[in-house]
Amino acid sequence: MSLLDAVRDHVVEHHDGMLFDLAFAFAWVIVVTLLFEAFGAPQLVYYGALASGVVAYYGFVFSLQHAKESQ
Repeated sequence: MSLLDAVRDHVVEHHDGMLFDLAFAFAWVIVVTLLFEAFGAPQLVYYGALASGVVAYYGFVFSLQHAKESQ
């Protein structure tokens, strides 16, 4: 199996999850950028807010899974 076949199989298998991840990342970066441009915060704080998107993503996904399980 070539690398291209492996990547294609992975994308086909995880298509919906990858789209959700990409949409969350775009939304997070857009919201953080707009907020920090509006308030004129220091660059280091901006980068910290972008990095906190990783924690926010896992928190959101965990709470979404928990909500689906409790229905």
